[in-house]
Amino acid sequence: MPAFSLEPEQSAWCAELRTLAADRLRPLAEKGEPGRINRPLLAELGRLGLLPRLFASGALDLCLMRESLAHACTEAETALALQGLGAHPVHAHGTREQRERWLPRVTDGSAVAAFALSEPGAGSDAAALSLAAEPDGPGGWRLTGEKCWISNAPEADFATVFARTTPGAGARGVTAFLVPADRPGLTGTALDMLSPHPIGTLAFDAVPVTTADVLGEPDRGFRVAMATLNLFRPSVGAFAVGMAQAALDATLTHTARRDAFGGKLRDLQTVAHQVAEMSLRTEAARLMVYAAATAYDTGAPDVPRRAAMAKLLATETAQYVVDAAVQLHGARALCRGHLLEHLYREVRAPRIYEGASEVQRGIIARELYAAEDRTGPEGVR
Repeated sequence: MPAFSLEPEQSAWCAELRTLAADRLRPLAEKGEPGRINRPLLAELGRLGLLPRLFASGALDLCLMRESLAHACTEAETALALQGLGAHPVHAHGTREQRERWLPRVTDGSAVAAFALSEPGAGSDAAALSLAAEPDGPGGWRLTGEKCWISNAPEADFATVFARTTPGAGARGVTAFLVPADRPGLTGTALDMLSPHPIGTLAFDAVPVTTADVLGEPDRGFRVAMATLNLFRPSVGAFAVGMAQAALDATLTHTARRDAFGGKLRDLQTVAHQVAEMSLRTEAARLMVYAAATAYDTGAPDVPRRAAMAKLLATETAQYVVDAAVQLHGARALCRGHLLEHLYREVRAPRIYEGASEVQRGIIARELYAAEDRTGPEGVR
């Protein structure tokens, strides 16, 4: 698979996705209630075959879906992404019984998944999580504590929950559990966020789980979390690239038509150079996202570094491009309901979730120095 260009059929598929997002998904998104799961939108994603594709293809396909949907309908992109994030651990690490029970419903949109890793005191430092899984008889635990900033909470039908089964063991004492929403003692509250996606808290009051609910192996849940994030971090970058491209396209149209100082805005060199810079950065971020996704799909050894780089560059780039687009549009871009007002609110969060930009820089540096330690001071390979 080429790392830096798409095959003609892939480009055609992306164009088809942008059309579907505009014609079939955006109308459903506009009927949704802010901050609530949009189940009709999820069902349509299932009917279009996009939810099944989350688990039937690789990282590059995931990135192409997220970028294409984000360009025309960020709500559809986010619904797809949150479903994949919450259910991927079941697909990759679940038992046959777990997969057979939940994945068909996930892929047709009738069951909604959540990914419950972050806590009030453990966001970027995921290894410091404190949700306690206390032993409860042979092969059982009781979960007690709180999760915060959780995708699709509190309305999700099940959650991939990461809890501490061995106190004091850091990342090595965490277990991943599949927890259905109807378990006794599990409650939640919606959060009112800057961009109104379904995000909330989950409270665990001695919620019962057993070995049948474990995803992967006990005390190895941190690996489940990191493997999931290594897949989804480049696709967060793809989401950002889709938003950056939408902002760039809007800016090209606006500056070509807007009268200013006896000509068009685009005739001003400062404006033309700004648009060129926006395009340059967007394309560079896109190529890095595609390269990271291809590295994941081909089993390259440096996936964590590439994934971190892709997320970091693309999300920071999208923030820059959207902000520049707002500036070039002027006050109209700040009006509620304008595309850029929408993107301005949407673009901020990806620099934080699934590892803030500062965390990505730490991962990149750690991987670089680990490679240096393996090769020696002379850098001989």
